[in-house]
Amino acid sequence: MRVSNCRLGRVLMVGLVFSVGAEFATAQSFTISQNGQNVGTAGLSLKPSGGGFGSTSWTKINMPGLNYSFSENETMAGGYLLKSAQLDGSVNGTKATVNTTSQGQQLVMKINANGQVINTPLAFHPQAVFFPDFDPAALQTVLNLGALHNNRDLWAVIPKQSGSVTALRIVTKQDEQGALNGQQTPIHHVTITADADTIEVFSDTSNQLMQAEWSEEGFAMVRQGFVLTPPAKPRTPPPSQQPQQPANPAGGQDPAPQPQ
Repeated sequence: MRVSNCRLGRVLMVGLVFSVGAEFATAQSFTISQNGQNVGTAGLSLKPSGGGFGSTSWTKINMPGLNYSFSENETMAGGYLLKSAQLDGSVNGTKATVNTTSQGQQLVMKINANGQVINTPLAFHPQAVFFPDFDPAALQTVLNLGALHNNRDLWAVIPKQSGSVTALRIVTKQDEQGALNGQQTPIHHVTITADADTIEVFSDTSNQLMQAEWSEEGFAMVRQGFVLTPPAKPRTPPPSQQPQQPANPAGGQDPAPQPQ
């Protein structure tokens, strides 16, 4: 991984500004690793609420050069359409909040970090997904929306810089096999591209997120109890190779200790 181009290098802040379905209740826990070494955890809860859906998610990563965490609450109308999202986070001790709401024909993102508040109106898209880094809720919502819309016309609402919206590109790959808690299951595989990020995403036949991989940086988010068979990449680095870490994180939002 080239540190200067590392996606995590865009997770934090530049200057004082952020460079930041399955229609049933589901709760998932994940382990995050880099080159086979555990560096964090994540979780997701998604359930019907008020004619739509509510989700909570969190992520914690603790590794040399990066202490990153967030908790997020999101409300969606029927069809997983974004209504609002609130994220509280911390990156290397610096706290920040991001609030995004749907207001008529636009989304409004409010970013509060280091005493500065930025309000950014964003273009409205019906199939928009709030898309922080390493967020299992974002990936699950993409899977659910993709199933409803044939993986077309999806957009990522990215809480970095002052906020932006970018088209999601989803490519379907050949199905694979996996096992959840020892039970074999067919696994769907798609490649999701959002801006400069490319993520390999694996889900079961009920569309639940099982695994995500950021191959260039060697990161993986794997549901507890799940094994891709065979794994898409080695589970541990070669003996002579040490895990690579971002030496100069700078650039994005997301973050705060998760409520467990």
